[in-house]
Amino acid sequence: MPATTTDRDEFVRLTDPYRRELLAHCYRMLGSVDEAEDLVQETYLRAWRSYDGYEGRASLRTWLHRIATNTCLTALESRARRPLPAGLGGPSEAPEEPLRAPATDVPWLQPLPDSLVDPATVVAARGSLRLALVAALQHLPARQRAVLILRDVLAWRAPEVAALLGTSTAAVKSSLQRARARLDEVAPDEDLVVEPEAAADREVLDRYMAAFEGADMDALLDLLQDGVELEMPPNLEWFHGKKDVLRFLRARGHGEGSYRMLPTRANGQPAVVMYVRGVDGVLRAHSVQVLTVAGGTLARITAFIDVDQVVRFGFPRVLS
Repeated sequence: MPATTTDRDEFVRLTDPYRRELLAHCYRMLGSVDEAEDLVQETYLRAWRSYDGYEGRASLRTWLHRIATNTCLTALESRARRPLPAGLGGPSEAPEEPLRAPATDVPWLQPLPDSLVDPATVVAARGSLRLALVAALQHLPARQRAVLILRDVLAWRAPEVAALLGTSTAAVKSSLQRARARLDEVAPDEDLVVEPEAAADREVLDRYMAAFEGADMDALLDLLQDGVELEMPPNLEWFHGKKDVLRFLRARGHGEGSYRMLPTRANGQPAVVMYVRGVDGVLRAHSVQVLTVAGGTLARITAFIDVDQVVRFGFPRVLS
């Protein structure tokens, strides 16, 4: 029997509340907002096509996540992992030298605007959307990635994951153990789970913006941890340690008024959109910078130098 308008309306009413949650799930799997949005659309298309066969044996939420996971696994068969610069080699030791040409052929990890995800998801999931964890997940084979997310983030039982993947409960438990061990190798625990401290995060963000806008390198120095890291995809070079990060910034610094910084949030973390003033006096979008704050100081700055990302975060290309 062909679907009716009433059927479609019911489907939309019942499934639409899960759209943002599914976007977060697909983003964890893919590391790309662009691809996650496409796969959420594909998930809803597949769900609609099979909706008349949904018998309610599992919750609608579980059913949609099952479809989304299978959609992501199919997509990952033909996709390379999405890295950050630190995942491709050691830090640069020449901070004053010109950067090489950007690596535009690398499918870089993308930041996720908090505005695209329900606030409850960000809070409940805690560290599961943090940039360091999403980057670390990229080191896992696709099925291990799915097992870890389903078990540790969505809290599915091992038999449920086994049924989805068409494997045994023992295999799921073994895969989860290997996935956790691999994460321990590629990222320290403190990078993966950091308790949110909204007031402290905002204070650091305000100080960071003020230091850049005022060209105050001493104030910036006070904000950086000794082992701070600076990454700037699509540039392959990245810098480790307060000394080299400051040397890099000083070599490219401008005077007071050269930058405008606007606050935002990404991956459940404080972030900022940077604008740079050109010789014509116009402030043009430069980057979205995701800040990792720990102990009231900056442990990592990941600056996505991509105007399209600025627009995705809801900011204009040019400030009037």
